[in-house]
Parts: sequence; structure tokens; C-alpha cells
Amino acid sequence: MSPIPIQLFENQMSQMQVMLQELVELESPSTDKISLDRLGERLVEILAPLNPDIMIDSQPLSGDNIVARWPDSNGNTEGGFLLLCHFDTVHAIGMLSENSVRISDGKMYGPGIIDMKASITQVIFALQTLQNSNRWPAAPVTLLLTSDEEVGSESSRPLIESLGQNADLVLCMEPALPDGELKTARKGVARFEVMTKGKASHSGAAHQDGVNAIEEMAHQVLALQELTDYDAGSTISVGKITGGTRTNVVPDECHITVDMRVPTLSEAERMIKLVNSLEACLPGSEVHVTGGIEREPMPRTPEIAKAFERASEIGTALGISLEEGSTGGGSDANMIAPYGVPILDGLGPQGDGAHTSDEALTIASMATRTALLAGILSEW
Repeated sequence: MSPIPIQLFENQMSQMQVMLQELVELESPSTDKISLDRLGERLVEILAPLNPDIMIDSQPLSGDNIVARWPDSNGNTEGGFLLLCHFDTVHAIGMLSENSVRISDGKMYGPGIIDMKASITQVIFALQTLQNSNRWPAAPVTLLLTSDEEVGSESSRPLIESLGQNADLVLCMEPALPDGELKTARKGVARFEVMTKGKASHSGAAHQDGVNAIEEMAHQVLALQELTDYDAGSTISVGKITGGTRTNVVPDECHITVDMRVPTLSEAERMIKLVNSLEACLPGSEVHVTGGIEREPMPRTPEIAKAFERASEIGTALGISLEEGSTGGGSDANMIAPYGVPILDGLGPQGDGAHTSDEALTIASMATRTALLAGILSEW
């Protein structure tokens, strides 16, 4: 049987845009539990007509995570498909005033629209269409909606790992690469906090008695930045720095946050060792490093390559020529990669400006990507 044609989803684009606008306007920054849970409750309402078994993973600080399950004909929920989505965004409440939901030149704008509320809309319409067309997959389907992906997935990681390692195929709904490629490899992500300690003193009356922690940190920032090795595929970025109290006080403390991206676990071990070996340069100062790997690399394994090959066959049946690529960005799929499970990542739509005030969806891609998702679920 052929997959459901793209035209059927093109005919639903107006309804998809209405739902997407509602989801985007329910702003949901990762750090705002009230807003996250408000959106989570709405998502449960939207899913209810599909008759899933819903489990709410309650969280004290982050938003509650949602697990929706559809068992197979024998009532089994193990294995089958796992759809990974997150409903938190990087955008603070009020960002709608800077990037209102609107359509212009084939794009639909809004905070979090491409990362990843359009993907959630895709999933809902793909499942609705499969159910209405009597094309529901024979295998169990699990949809995991998490609330903290943009801040490291600390609360949702146990669910991601437990559900992911038992799945037969993981479908990660992160946005596609710019030209629509699926992501068959991702770098791993490590995060560090580096603190330098010095000695405070009056910057005028007793300058010579102080040890400037910011000066020490300047040496460490340069040393860290020099660890970037493009040939090895590893990068370091110092993303935030704070230190000092007043201009007339020699600062005794300074802090930075460090982002590391690495292509393999062995490269991660090498780079982490280098970061942990930082040494103070100024007499009387100290350097303290904490942190480590947050998301393991997702290399292009034989399982992922085979899954991409099958997805390409389904794409061809729909008239879609699928390509693949890699990215330095991490996703929740990275956490499942060590288990050797087949993963298809980047199944969301195309767009640009993710994480910025110009975040936008390429509207023409949405029906195509929804048809591809539905085809994978029905034809796998």
C-alpha cells in the first residue's frame, strides 16, 4: 500500500496553521512552570480525541512531562515507535511582542514556531490522518512531550532513556536541516562552569595586595578558546562571564560558562581531560572546573544508516528525495544513541532563525514533512 499522499495534508494546511498559532501563542519558556503546564494541559486536550493512554510525569520545578501511548492490538506498549517532542522554548514570556505570529513571503513567524511547535502540530495531524484513514500502524506508538529540552533535559532524561532504549524506531521531531536533510549524526554536548578565585583589595589604596580573578579568567578564556580543533570536529565556546563587585575593588571571583561540542565519545574524553587540566597563571589565584558531558554524541551508526535508507524509500514513494547530514547541535536523540537504537532525527519542518527574534517556519515544507512522518508510521 502506498503512503498517504502529500496533497491530503496540503488540504489541511489552514487547520494546521490555526493549531500552530494557538500553540505558539501559548508561550512556554523552559524556566516558567506555570506556562509550561498550561500548554501541557492544552496538548492533552488536543490529543484526547485520539484516545491515547496518558501518563503525566509530574515535576516540582520544571514543567510536567507527558507520555501518550497507543498499544498494539494485543495491548502491548513495549517497542514500536517513539516520537520525541519538546514543548519548551528558549523565548521569554512577552517575545510575541517582538515576533508576533504572522505570515509573510511564504513564512510563518513566532517564538518557538520551528523549535518545535510546528513539529508537535505535524505529529498531531499525522496521527489524526492515520486514524481517520484506517492506516494506524500495527506497532505500538508512544509520544513523549518533554518540558526541559532547551535547558538540558534533566527532568525528562529518565523517561527519554527508558522509553528510547526499548523502542524499535525513534522519531525525533527536531527541525530539518536547512535544505530538508534528516540528521543522521549529531555532536555531543558538554557544559562546564569555571571559577577563578583571587584576593580582594582596594583598587587604589592597596592595589598591590590584590589578586585579580578577572585577569586570571582572561588567561583561562584564551586557553579554552584555543582548544577548538576544527580538524577533529571539536569546538569550545565561552558563552557567559561574570565577575567583580565594584570598579574600586580588585575582584576576588569570576565565573564563566563553557559550551563544548564533540563528534565522538573518545574525542569527548580527550577534550574533557584538557578542560579539567586548566591551571592558574597568576600567583595566589585558583581555578576550579565543574561539569562534563550533557548529551552524548550521536554518530552515524549502521542502525541509523539503515533507518535512513528505509525512510528514503518511503520518501521516494511520496515524491520526496531525502538527503542526510550532520549537525553540531544536540537533541534528546543524543541520549538514546548509546543504546544502538535506530533513530531518524530532523523530521520536523524547514525554517530559519531558531532561538532568535526572527524564528520562522517555511510553510511549504509542513505538509511534505507531515506526509513523510505519516508514511514512516504506516509503511515501516
